[in-house]
Amino acid sequence: MTKYDIAILGGDLRTACMAPIFVEKGYRVVCFRTVPVPCSPSIKSKISFTDSLREALDSAPILIGGIPFAKSDCLYCEGGASNLNLSEIQRSIHKHQKIFAGVIPEDFRRTCEEREISCYDFMRDEPMTLYNAVSTAEGAILEALLHKDTNIHMSSTLVLGFGRCGKILADRLSGLHACVTVCSNDANELALACALGFETLHLSNLWRKICCFEYIFNTIPACVLNRRCLEKVSSNAVILDIASNKSGADYETAEKLNINIHFCPGLPGKYAGESCAKYLTDYVINRI
Repeated sequence: MTKYDIAILGGDLRTACMAPIFVEKGYRVVCFRTVPVPCSPSIKSKISFTDSLREALDSAPILIGGIPFAKSDCLYCEGGASNLNLSEIQRSIHKHQKIFAGVIPEDFRRTCEEREISCYDFMRDEPMTLYNAVSTAEGAILEALLHKDTNIHMSSTLVLGFGRCGKILADRLSGLHACVTVCSNDANELALACALGFETLHLSNLWRKICCFEYIFNTIPACVLNRRCLEKVSSNAVILDIASNKSGADYETAEKLNINIHFCPGLPGKYAGESCAKYLTDYVINRI
């Protein structure tokens, strides 16, 4: 019989907030290098903590990592580098264990499957990605307000991209009565945005019109905010880049131009850990 039911490995506030939820549902939980777990002392007393990766991996059949599972091939731990290479983790896990995490590297997944270790990627589940997009959109709006001292109400606001996150972000901004324009190079996305009542702009014309916007949100994981565009950005504008891997803008040029731009990774973990943890916990429980 294993000592614990679930081992939580690193991650951010989302994974830390899962621990008390599992405990309240009767599961035995051990945490390895999580951020501080926000819960009452009575619940926290029922959560175990370890500094030993071996103990965490050996003592529970269910392993839960963060979103993403790894950064630079090491286990992702918010607030500091884990220096624990995924290959070390892979050597230590056991047949028939189950691993839950977000953005699990494909080579890690393949090797696990060959060893009869099940991998469940949070970010390959469509409902989960939508919940994540809601938290990302709300966090992006909060970041915008923190970095600019004007109202979003009636502001000229640009949303770059109209995928999952772009759609929800545009909807939330519209709810705050911003004057929202959606920018994309996808004809279907632009048609849908127009049908939903948003102004639209083709990406090829971004450099001509970007000067008109006060709030700029980028969700496209490609360098759409290049030098040509950045040179036209208003001095009063703020740019929030929520695309993955800091890929949405030419940051070197933005710094030289003294543009008010902010890369905002991990917004769900930063601002909505408890809400995200509820969805993640349900996802895990339904699969164990």
